[in-house]
Amino acid sequence: MNKLAALSAMIIMLCAVGCNSDTQPSPSDSVSTAESTSASMEQGGSENSSSDSGSRSEDAGNSAGDKTQQSMSEISSSIGSEESTKPVTTESKPNIPPETATEEVIGTVITSEPYTRDTRISDVISDPVFGNYGRLIFPVDEGYYSGATLGELRLTWYNNIDPDKTVEIANYMRSHAAMGDVIFYDIYSEAEKATDPWKNDTGLFFFKGNSGEKFAVCSAGGGFAYVGAMQDSFPHALELSKRGYNAFAVIYRPGAQTACEDLSRAIAFIFEHADELEVDTDCYSLWGGSAGARMSAWVGSYGVEGFGERTLPHAGAVIMQYTGFSEYSDNDPPTYVCVGDSDGIANWRTMKARLDNMSALGIDTEFHVYEGLRHGFGIGTGTVAEGWLGDAVKFWEKQF
Repeated sequence: MNKLAALSAMIIMLCAVGCNSDTQPSPSDSVSTAESTSASMEQGGSENSSSDSGSRSEDAGNSAGDKTQQSMSEISSSIGSEESTKPVTTESKPNIPPETATEEVIGTVITSEPYTRDTRISDVISDPVFGNYGRLIFPVDEGYYSGATLGELRLTWYNNIDPDKTVEIANYMRSHAAMGDVIFYDIYSEAEKATDPWKNDTGLFFFKGNSGEKFAVCSAGGGFAYVGAMQDSFPHALELSKRGYNAFAVIYRPGAQTACEDLSRAIAFIFEHADELEVDTDCYSLWGGSAGARMSAWVGSYGVEGFGERTLPHAGAVIMQYTGFSEYSDNDPPTYVCVGDSDGIANWRTMKARLDNMSALGIDTEFHVYEGLRHGFGIGTGTVAEGWLGDAVKFWEKQF
């Protein structure tokens, strides 16, 4: 028994190894007043739902409502602050965790059953295999989700959550972490996080595809109030990895400005560590839903240099879901859009009008609207939108 306890302690220490771990230079017109208003409407939209199969608890709903009011004003003021051109310096670059000999040790010890619909969310968060990043798998602010188990998970403003996909994602993460694969990377250095502790709530989850294949970065929505990754970025990243692409899901600081800074830092991190990550940086793509779609569009248009990083190639394609974003320019990358016609937060006509204007500029676009779907349908499993991700991949591949 003493040997088992010692070995368990060793596992926890090994799991923790390698898992530890400003502002958009104005153009002041980068996000118009109209766009800020639209973003606020999108964040606190008229749909008060979490899933087709259930609703949030009253307490959780009240908490989410209070935080929505706070973050709506944040969105209106977050873009357009003082210029920053800080490059990724040697001091600020985070290190990729070193390889450790955890695979053999952990592989012989972990014998517990896989997660199921009945697994408690708190047990996933606290699972030692995830070290100190388990808390970032679900929203850091618990007021934006409800449900005690994986099967009961509900997320504010989201619909069509597939509990089986939630379980699959959690088991994917757990099994790869247990084998010693690095599935999470810090994007900020320890010094940067000490200066700004909020940056402790950021990072990149990695869903590895084929060695040397192109990469995609997925940004979840959440009204710039929280990060709804389990519905809006993890499923996309997992499916992209199954197709051979290297996919990342960014966990960012809520707020339009900070979110774009964190997405830009994540892209810069991937470029800096492309060899270690075994990714092709040519014609990468940015994916996002709701607020995450706005992030992808802004960074796709202005580049990471627009948010404090050194100049890097812009995205080869942007894939957007359900956002009432209307801003466009001739700097926008080829863009794919899908949305439901019953979305009470993001109007499909607004999205189509934007793409029509982009097409008039000679930018390659593709638009899909799905009958009866509401906001936040994710990859659309079991809905009329199921399979849209494959169409989006083909659109991205056209740009290679």
